[in-house]
Amino acid sequence: MSFTDTLNTLSWGAERLSLMSKTAADVERALGKTQRSFEDFKALISPVARPYIEAMAQQSQALTRQRFGLNQQLFAPLYLSNACANVCTYCGFSMDNHLRRKVLNEAEIDREANALAAMGFQHILLVTGEAPKVAGVDYLAAALQQLQPRFAQVSMEVQPLDQPDYERLQQQGLHGVLVYQETYHRGVYAEHHPVGKKADFDYRLAAPERLGNAGVHKIGLGVLLGLTDWRTDCLMMAHHLRYLEQRYWRSKFSVAFPRLRPAEGDYHVAQPIGDAELVQLICAWRLFSPDLELSLSTRERADFRDRLLPLGITTLSAASKTQPGGYAVDADAALEQFEIDDARSVGDVVRAIQHAGYQPVWKDWQPGW
Repeated sequence: MSFTDTLNTLSWGAERLSLMSKTAADVERALGKTQRSFEDFKALISPVARPYIEAMAQQSQALTRQRFGLNQQLFAPLYLSNACANVCTYCGFSMDNHLRRKVLNEAEIDREANALAAMGFQHILLVTGEAPKVAGVDYLAAALQQLQPRFAQVSMEVQPLDQPDYERLQQQGLHGVLVYQETYHRGVYAEHHPVGKKADFDYRLAAPERLGNAGVHKIGLGVLLGLTDWRTDCLMMAHHLRYLEQRYWRSKFSVAFPRLRPAEGDYHVAQPIGDAELVQLICAWRLFSPDLELSLSTRERADFRDRLLPLGITTLSAASKTQPGGYAVDADAALEQFEIDDARSVGDVVRAIQHAGYQPVWKDWQPGW
């Protein structure tokens, strides 16, 4: 039974009604536990938990320090391409946006790698639009072969692939793959992904299972916060996470919190999530899954990221560029996927981490160990 089968048994409306019906007593009961169920997660992300955010934050901070220590892993995205064969209503790389398309060649990838290595990064995330004809598996395999010897961890956020493709890329040193479902609501998904291979909801939904079957070390999940009701979407993602954890126990899992950002096109965020709600969500995830990697990107403001840092986050991006060649090859902001909000240098982010009493971690993995 795949997770697609599981999701098909879950009613979005019934799950939302159950979540919205939670009471203060349900929240207090969840806070009093050491192991939390789906019902507890519903209570913790429900509107009625808002007055309990401080208590949730204290527990989340203590649990994160117990499991991860005073460490924050740093990474940077390396955009290889902004070419895309999909139409996504919210994305700057969408095929129907009229921006200059660029796919980095070997020499340009080398220059970007030099710039990131000079900043100290040992963990990079390769990012592309979804255009298999110009940035397909052969291109990704070559990029991995080029970059893996220079970095301790090379992960990817690219189009979903078949299991044999993941197995091939793993042979080239692939460490992890982030494959965000964007939303678990089929109707909303169809509305925002009308053209291209990404329109296939079920193929994307099954990608984490293909990654698990391929033995990929880290699998990242996420929903686009703002696309629809974030509470129900995150509840569905919690079901997905538990399904994967029970079957692919040798893999590590991560969750990110991408709030929709301004980008090329005229998309307006349908159901924005506020700062306090994002704090509530991060703390709820930590209390639900104590060993889960929680990642926060430069989409968020610098001062907000600094305040969130001790509350459950374990991985931060820094000094990010969201266009291909943004570090050393092509500074044209018109090529960006979206605008970032925390534009601090790596040095400034490191100082903020240290000021909070944490240690920036550049490397915690060595291939071959």
